[in-house]
Amino acid sequence: MAKQKHTGLVKVQKGKTEQVTRHLFTEIRFLVEETRTRVAQAVNSNLVILNWNIGTLIRKNILDEERAEYGKKILHALSEQLIAEYGKGFTYSALSRMITFSRLFPNVKIVATLSQQFGWSHFIELITLENDLKRDFYTEMCRIERWSVRKLRNKIAGMLFERTAISKKPDNLIKQELKSLREEDRITADLVFKDPYFLDFLGLIWIQFTYLLT
Repeated sequence: MAKQKHTGLVKVQKGKTEQVTRHLFTEIRFLVEETRTRVAQAVNSNLVILNWNIGTLIRKNILDEERAEYGKKILHALSEQLIAEYGKGFTYSALSRMITFSRLFPNVKIVATLSQQFGWSHFIELITLENDLKRDFYTEMCRIERWSVRKLRNKIAGMLFERTAISKKPDNLIKQELKSLREEDRITADLVFKDPYFLDFLGLIWIQFTYLLT
């Protein structure tokens, strides 16, 4: 009888041990993953700021001068030295992107804020857009809707901006719309697709609705 009680106690203890172990594993895994995410975000943010600072430093020192060829020679020489010291992340093309980045995103506070959500790859896609309004549009839409790099690239390739009602407005109104978008995080009707099929569909619904009211 005593042996049976002992066996039962062992089973209870074993079951409790497994339960506690599972609980601890779950809690620790959460802590580890949470910390890894924070570390990754911090590294990403610092990388973006580093690239902005590098681009700004180079632009102020050599590219503000009129001698473009002189600047290119320095950039090539600088690239070679940085690659020798830190690896392939500092090619001539990479440094050129950093310079463009600092030129198109001149406000470091805005860059710091965006870097909490955007990776460097997001910015590489955005700096291909020389038009300020178009770039601001994609920046804000990407921020609010949390697009991946691939989705951002597809939206740009699909000419999302050109397909919206906002693109047909005067520049000053577009700027105001984007300012509201930035401050309120609210997507207005003019920011949705201006797809003709979509508009035709809405028009058909409206005709049916007004018919029912008569």
